[in-house]
Amino acid sequence: MMSTPTTYPDYNRSPQPPQHDGMNRKAGEIAQIIRLGLNIGDTLEAFGPNAADIWQQNPRITREFIRCIKAQGFDAVRLPASWDHYADKSTALIEPKWLDRIAEVIGFCMEYDLYVVLNIHWDGGWIEDHVNAASAPTVMPRLRAIWQQIATRLRDFDERLLLAGMNEPKVDSVEQMAVLMQYHQTFVDAVRSTGGRNAHRCLVLSGATTDIAKSVQWFDQMPADSAQDRLMLEVHYYTPWNFTGMAVDEDWAPCFHYWGRANHSTIDPSRNPTWGEEDALAELFARMAAKARALGVPVLLGEYSARNRVYGLSGEAVPQDIERHLASLDHYVETVTRHARLHGMAPFYWDTGALLDRRFCTVRETRLLAALLRGRDGAGSGSNSWPHAKADRTMALGA
Repeated sequence: MMSTPTTYPDYNRSPQPPQHDGMNRKAGEIAQIIRLGLNIGDTLEAFGPNAADIWQQNPRITREFIRCIKAQGFDAVRLPASWDHYADKSTALIEPKWLDRIAEVIGFCMEYDLYVVLNIHWDGGWIEDHVNAASAPTVMPRLRAIWQQIATRLRDFDERLLLAGMNEPKVDSVEQMAVLMQYHQTFVDAVRSTGGRNAHRCLVLSGATTDIAKSVQWFDQMPADSAQDRLMLEVHYYTPWNFTGMAVDEDWAPCFHYWGRANHSTIDPSRNPTWGEEDALAELFARMAAKARALGVPVLLGEYSARNRVYGLSGEAVPQDIERHLASLDHYVETVTRHARLHGMAPFYWDTGALLDRRFCTVRETRLLAALLRGRDGAGSGSNSWPHAKADRTMALGA
């Protein structure tokens, strides 16, 4: 773990009385409004000695690009962001210019009436790779200091700004889940203590590894909160990984190039999936919906996507059946989006510049965007209303 002090300055230096103006909607109402969101990935979460706020040669986020996102039918953006790279190692003081840059991007989104989810992303792993009792005394003070500063700087934004404490905390046991709950409580308390609109802001809490099965198994209570009905639970969906993310064959499993019962290839059968298709998706989302109802919170599906293998990386096998591969990608994102909405979840597609061209503000993957919109609209208006979404709505999904 990091060789940093376990105490930091108190950055809650200007707490304000609670402010209700612009903060009227509960978490469930916000989840219903967000029918389709987009991650601006590999950008603000850049990390390392040469980081700006870009990765993979992505350009800086501009007002024009935010307008493009809105024009394509998205209701919200998720801003994965790094902070430790811009914070003093001894004091946790965040560079003011970085806080200003984040506020600028949020301001662009507000201009186009987009909801925003801002988090601490991987950030070098100082939180999510250290969810254990030994690390907690070091992690929690820094987590508090970082969130006191973020919350204070962004306090004046209205309810369209949601804050998420972290990204994908690694939790593989009930003991680690108990530590994660301490981290969540630290985050909630730090934000609420700054007052103003933060007293009523919607806060997002990552599930166990943001995995549905693990979250259903171990996430049994929400942290204490001075605000009522202002918490969300976040999970991600990349099942089956062989199709959505695996780059090359592994000793334990091959890559899948196809997905969905109607998209199995007859000319490339060794790349057909052997698990994780429509039935598995329906079961997992129904279980997540039931858990969310038990906890009394809506769910944010913070990430999902699937790997386009047509242009294959070095050493990566290119699908022999190109059309079925592309059809599989379309079917996957459409089905996940529709399932999310039918089960009361706010879906956010993960994109690093392949879907939307950030320089020219145009659509690169037109058929994939069309599939996302079909998933959004196919669920019907109001289908993701909370708490009325029902697990048995999976019967409407079909193949």
